[in-house]
Amino acid sequence: MDIFDKLKKGVFLCSLFLQFASGFYLPGSFPHKYYVDDQLSVKVNSLTSIDTELPYGYYSLPFCKPLEGVKDSAENLGELLMGDRIENSPYKFKMHVNETELFLCQTNTSSADESKVLKERIDEMYQVNLNLDNLPAIRYMNKDGFSLRWTGYPVGIKVKDVYYAFNHLKFTVLVHKYEKSNTVPGVIGAGDGVELITTDDKSVTDKPSYMVVGFEVVPCSFQHNVDLLKNLKPYGKYPAPINCEPATVAAVIQDGKPLVFSYEVNFVESDIKWPSRWDAYLKMEGAKVHWFSILNSMMVITFLAGIVLVIFLRTIRRDLARYEELDKEAQAQINEELSGWKLLVGDAFRVPDNSELLSMMVADGCRILGMALVTILFAALGFMSPASRGTLITGMLLFYMFLGIIAGYVAVWLKKTMNAGNTNGWFSIAWRVSCFFPGIAFLILTILNFLLWGSHSTGAIPFTTYIVLLLLWFCISMPLTLIGGFIGTKAPHHEYPCRSNQIPREIPANRFPTWVLVIGAGTLPFGTLFIELFFIMSSIWLGRVYYVFGFLLVVLILLVVVCAEVSLVLTYMHLCMEDWRWWWKSFFASGSVAIYIFFYSVNYLVFDLKSLSGPVSAMLYLGYSLLMALAVMLATGAIGFLTRSTCISNMSTEKSPLEQTLPVVASSCRKKKSESATFLEDVKDHIDEFIHASMDEHATCFKKTIQKMFGMSKIVAERNAEPKEKEAYEISSGGLLQACNGGVLKEYICKYACNLKFSSLLHTD
Repeated sequence: MDIFDKLKKGVFLCSLFLQFASGFYLPGSFPHKYYVDDQLSVKVNSLTSIDTELPYGYYSLPFCKPLEGVKDSAENLGELLMGDRIENSPYKFKMHVNETELFLCQTNTSSADESKVLKERIDEMYQVNLNLDNLPAIRYMNKDGFSLRWTGYPVGIKVKDVYYAFNHLKFTVLVHKYEKSNTVPGVIGAGDGVELITTDDKSVTDKPSYMVVGFEVVPCSFQHNVDLLKNLKPYGKYPAPINCEPATVAAVIQDGKPLVFSYEVNFVESDIKWPSRWDAYLKMEGAKVHWFSILNSMMVITFLAGIVLVIFLRTIRRDLARYEELDKEAQAQINEELSGWKLLVGDAFRVPDNSELLSMMVADGCRILGMALVTILFAALGFMSPASRGTLITGMLLFYMFLGIIAGYVAVWLKKTMNAGNTNGWFSIAWRVSCFFPGIAFLILTILNFLLWGSHSTGAIPFTTYIVLLLLWFCISMPLTLIGGFIGTKAPHHEYPCRSNQIPREIPANRFPTWVLVIGAGTLPFGTLFIELFFIMSSIWLGRVYYVFGFLLVVLILLVVVCAEVSLVLTYMHLCMEDWRWWWKSFFASGSVAIYIFFYSVNYLVFDLKSLSGPVSAMLYLGYSLLMALAVMLATGAIGFLTRSTCISNMSTEKSPLEQTLPVVASSCRKKKSESATFLEDVKDHIDEFIHASMDEHATCFKKTIQKMFGMSKIVAERNAEPKEKEAYEISSGGLLQACNGGVLKEYICKYACNLKFSSLLHTD
C-alpha cells in the first residue's frame, strides 16, 4: 500500500510539473501579441558588407535619426563579439494600419566628406539591416527566372558613374491572427511586445490581436520635391504620390544637397503559423549535398576500418600464430631474424621530448572537442536559434570555460602517467594549460581588434567587453582548470607493462621522412568535412544563415572515428619501421587536418571571396582562419593521441601469456575449424566468425592481440639481451683480474671483487 501511495504522489508531481512546463518556449522564441493600433518599432543593426567584412554603425551615414534620440538596445556577449550594434530607428508602424507616402525627414546639407563616405559604402556593397519583432527584414528579387532572397537592402547603387541612394522603403508586414489555445496556460513575452499572453483573461477575448510572422522590404530611389516639404513634419503625409519602382533610380547623391527619406507600410494577413515564421530564413538548400558529404565520410571510415581490420586481424595475428607454432629452439633461432614492431618493447613507452607541451595540447584539444560537441548538440536541439542573436558565440564561451576542469584533469593525468605516477609540478602544468590556447586566442584577437579600432568599425571589441573576458578567464576558467588538475593527481594512472631501456634504440634510416606520412594522413579527415566546411564558411563570410546542425553533429561524430582510425594505422606503420617516437606523430597524424583547413581557407579567399578588398579585411579573414585551424588541430590531435595511447596502455591491465615461460603456448583468438580447409574456405570461416562474434569477444580478442604483440617483443628483447649480459660480466671480470695483476689495487680488494663478480656470474648461469 505504501508503494502504491508513493506511485500516486510521483504521478501527481510529474503531471503538475508538465502542466507548468507546457508554457515554456525555447530561448528566442517567445511569441509577442499586438492589438490593433499598437505601436511597432523597427530597430537597426550594423551595416555589413561581404566586400570588406568590416561592420559600421547605422548612424555613421547621413540617415534619419529618431526624435527621442539614438538608444542602444541590451546586447549579450555574443552580439558584442560579432560586431552587432542594435539601436532604435525612426521607422514606426501601427499594428494592422496601412500607411503610404509617409515623410520621415530631410537630412542636413551633406558636406563633401559625408558624400564621399556614402559613396564609398555604396562601392563596398554595404547592406542596411532592419529588425521588427526580432525578424530581420528580407528582400526578394527575381533574376533569370529564379527568386533570390536577401536579408537587408543596399545603401545605394552606382549606375554609369552616378551614385543613387535608396531613400524610400516599402515595408510589408505579414501578420497572423492570434488564436486562443487552451494548451498553453501562459507565456511571458519579451523584447518589443512585453506582455502576458493568457487564456483566462476575460477582458481581452473580444479584441482581435495579431502576431508578426514576416517582414519584407523593397528599397526604392525616389526624387522628392523639396518645395513640398516646407511645412511638413515627420510622419506627415507627402502631398504627392510616390511610385516605388525598384527598377528605376532618381535620388542622386550630390555634394551640398540634402537627402529626403520616406516610407510606406502594408499589413497582410498570412496563413504562416508563428512557430514557422523563421522558415523563410532557415530554409535548407542543398540537402542532397549534405547527404553526399555524410556518404563520403562513411566511405572513408569503411576504407580505414578495412585497413585496421587487415592490420590487427590478419597481419599481427599471422605473425603471432607463426611464432606460437615454433618449438623452443626454432623460437630462439627466429629471434635473431625478427624486425619491426617486435623489437620496440624497450622503447615504446619512452617519455617523449617536450612531454609537458604535448600534455597541454592534448588537454586543450579535449576541452575544445567537448565544447564543440556540446554546443552543436544544443544547437541541433534548437536551444541556440538564430532568433536569439549571439547565443551561439555566448554558449561556446561558457562551455569552454566550464570545461576547463576537463583540460586540467587530462593534462595532469598525462603528466602523471608519463612520469610513472610522479605528480610533482602538477600545479605548474595546470596553470599553463589554462593559459595556453586562451592566451593564443587573446593575442590574435587583440591584434585584429587594433585593426578594427583603426578602421572605426563596430566589429571592434569594446574595452569593457575586454575586461569582462579577462574576468571570465582568470576568475572562472583558470580556477576550474586548477581544480581539474588537483582531481587528476588523485586519479589512478596507467602503468606501463615494461620499463624503457637506458639507451634509446637506434632508428633505421628510411627512404623518405616519416613526417611525410604524418602530413599526408590529414587528407582523410579533411575529406570527411570539406563539404560541410564550405557551408560554414559561406555562413560566416557571406552572411548566410547556417542552421543544419543535425548534419554537422553527424559529420563531427564521423570525424572523430576517422581521426581515431588514421592515428592507429599511422602509428602501426611507424612501429613497423622500428620508429618508437609515436607520441607526437600520433597527435599530428590526425591533427594535420588543420593544415588542409587553412589552405582551404586561403583557397576560399582567392576564389570565393574575390570581392574582398583591402589589407585590413584580408588580415581579419586570415587571422580568424588561423585561429579556427589551430582549434581544429588541437581537437583532432587529441582524438588521435588518446586513441593510440589508450590502445597501447590497455595491455597493462592483464599479464600477457608471452611474459610467462616459453613452453607455454598462448592461444590465439583466430580459430581454424578444419586443418584441411582450403584458403577460400578458411577466409569464409574467418569472416563468418568475425560477423557473429559479440562486442565483448571483439574487445577481448583485440586486447589479447595487443598484449601478445608487445609481450612477444619483450621476450625477444630479453633473449637477445642474455648473451650480451654474460659477455659484459666476462669483460668486467677480466678487467678486474688485469687490474689485480697490474698492482693497481691492493691484493685483498682485488681478490674480494673478483670472487664477488665470478660468484654472481655462476649464480646467473
